[in-house]
Amino acid sequence: MIKHETIEKNIGLMILLIIIVISGGGLAEIVPLFFQSSTTKPIEGLRTYNALELEGRDIYIREGCHVCHTQMIRPFRAETERYGHYSTANEFVWEHPFLWGSKRTGPDLARVGGRYSDDWQKAHLYNPRDVVPESKMPSYPWLFENKLTGKDTAAKMTALRKLGVPYTDEQISTAREDVQGKTEIDALVSYLQSLGKTHSVYTNQR
Repeated sequence: MIKHETIEKNIGLMILLIIIVISGGGLAEIVPLFFQSSTTKPIEGLRTYNALELEGRDIYIREGCHVCHTQMIRPFRAETERYGHYSTANEFVWEHPFLWGSKRTGPDLARVGGRYSDDWQKAHLYNPRDVVPESKMPSYPWLFENKLTGKDTAAKMTALRKLGVPYTDEQISTAREDVQGKTEIDALVSYLQSLGKTHSVYTNQR
């Protein structure tokens, strides 16, 4: 048995033992999650994003919306009363990349779908202070001008299918025409309106 004094006087040995302990603890916490249905199997009624919602999600990421707006409702009363049922891992098994986070400058958007009209969302994105005077959020007027071509939408769906997202051949074949000519604001609002509504379990508990 290695004496404490030996470890304390040998910084290299101490670092090695710390790494072993942390690695062992990390593996004990993480590995079981790969075998739990609550983290690996989709929640009941989960559906994929349609082509327009998928493009909207990419715009959401491109514009950095996820930096200020997390999509992870914590299991605390203050959060669930405001935002709805807390987030669960099996709601997000088809998300690539995950948009969970701990920083929240703006409100959590995990279940924002349907809480506001399309017109409200568009007005808010064009100039947030028109609807929320104290808002610090920037304006996104270019989203109303930029149009989607859809040239990469089918390729995105094909790539996601390889990662386990169950897109059908029909969805992929019609993806381009489903988004072509639509504005970026149409796509982003479509995505926002889908949040919390892509499955049936918690949709009516908000």
